[in-house]
Amino acid sequence: MSTSTLENASSKPTYVVKTLGCQMNVHDSEHLAGMLEQAGYAAADPEHAAASDADVVVINTCAVRENASGKLYGMLGHLASTKAARPGMQIAVGGCLAQKDRGTIAKRAPWVDVVIGTHNLDALVPMLERARHNRRAEVEIAESLQVFPSTLPTKRESVYAGWVSISVGCNNTCTFCIVPHLRGKERDRRPGQVLAEVQSLVENGAIEVTLLGQNVNSYGVEFGDRGAFAKLLRACGEIAGLERVRFTSPHPAAFTTDVIEAMAQTPNVMPSLHMPLQSGSDRVLRAMRRSYRSAKFLRILSEVREQIPDAAITTDIIVGFPGETEEDFQQTLDVVREARFSSAFTFQYSPRPGTPAADLADQIPKEIVQERYNRLLALQEEISAAESQSLEGTVVEVLVAEHQGKKDGTRGRISGRSRDNRLVHVSLPKEIGHALGRDGLDDPRLAHDIDSRLPRPGDLVRARVTRGAPHFLVADSALEGGIFEVRRTASGDAWAQRERARLGSDHDHGGAQATPTAVTLGMPMVRSGAATA
Repeated sequence: MSTSTLENASSKPTYVVKTLGCQMNVHDSEHLAGMLEQAGYAAADPEHAAASDADVVVINTCAVRENASGKLYGMLGHLASTKAARPGMQIAVGGCLAQKDRGTIAKRAPWVDVVIGTHNLDALVPMLERARHNRRAEVEIAESLQVFPSTLPTKRESVYAGWVSISVGCNNTCTFCIVPHLRGKERDRRPGQVLAEVQSLVENGAIEVTLLGQNVNSYGVEFGDRGAFAKLLRACGEIAGLERVRFTSPHPAAFTTDVIEAMAQTPNVMPSLHMPLQSGSDRVLRAMRRSYRSAKFLRILSEVREQIPDAAITTDIIVGFPGETEEDFQQTLDVVREARFSSAFTFQYSPRPGTPAADLADQIPKEIVQERYNRLLALQEEISAAESQSLEGTVVEVLVAEHQGKKDGTRGRISGRSRDNRLVHVSLPKEIGHALGRDGLDDPRLAHDIDSRLPRPGDLVRARVTRGAPHFLVADSALEGGIFEVRRTASGDAWAQRERARLGSDHDHGGAQATPTAVTLGMPMVRSGAATA
């Protein structure tokens, strides 16, 4: 079936994109969805999407953890019966594991129609058509980046916050990491291209952006400007209407004072920092080829907190790297105690074929790794709880999200992220808390004469923290007659407009976000009144 046939079909074929892995994969999935929508497909409704019941199912894979392969083939096994019961259904696999396993995927799961890698996302739709025409699996893995992903059509998951890639690939050689092998050497976008995309997002309602890269603070090396990332942060501060700027992830070895100063001096750069530690042992860091030591890491944190006292710092830690001794592990615990991370992503080391660490001697027995992991987790839980409890009584500003708390509807709460990126559950005033239980066009958040106290996704709320837990804050001040302030935003307007359009009752005008299938077509250009988000 050609693209034109799809566009002219009375009922559009449907698609689902399933994402495994990091923020980079989430953003890549937005590109995959954008290309499918440009080709005439429509997103499956939530019920069918949950069941992976669609004309095209795309799985965007991760290869970082040992269980990544098991997850993929488990999903594919489930899809085999779905496909058998749905003639014409197609299954595509992309992402890092596809780049790594290549044709093996189609051999192990012959019902897969398309396999593409990390370097040729743009091939998805043509390969689906080729597989349909040839009635066989099509596998195409490029060895280097063919098209910079940000030039591709994009279907944004959110109207109030967006991902913006500043680079792809990585020049580091960490012995545990397979990402450089699968994503390639670092390629940087020019600052003007990045800022044009940020501007386009803001013009279409977004008030928050997250700058993405495997190592954001090495941004600019490719075009000869080692200070480019700090300059980029400051330039984002000049974009009217952009209220929140985040970035992920930096590398301690290249994290410099000019970036810390840019964070501190640019009001819309948020006081949150994800700084991967990996290990507190200098001996293990050397074995990992992490080109910093624990003392430098702690100095960075000290400088950040000196200039940004309210910064919330998170991290990544690997337990059980080959050769890690009890003394090494104790050094990690010591650094964690001193660093006082607000939260940590903790991992048990798993060997990845193709990485130098997989061939190292002294692989640690599983039971020892598990015991150490449990101790680290208990320590970090204690620290996270204490850090959250220290915020009780403070006032936080929360960007309201669409989906965060499982019990928000029954408890009359909305959820979102504070400026320092903590998850916050905020109670509505008692007299309007029941409003969250209504769906569709009965949702009072879609009313043009909305109650001024009822926030929409994308709006900002100020409330006082009443309880701090390890992984979230609770702000119930509205129930006690305390502070509860709602500030309407362009993001909230964009969300309401999109939802009315999705439900078939939009009487607003202008802006591409008014349609539920809005797709950015290629590289955005800076222009007044752009309608391309």
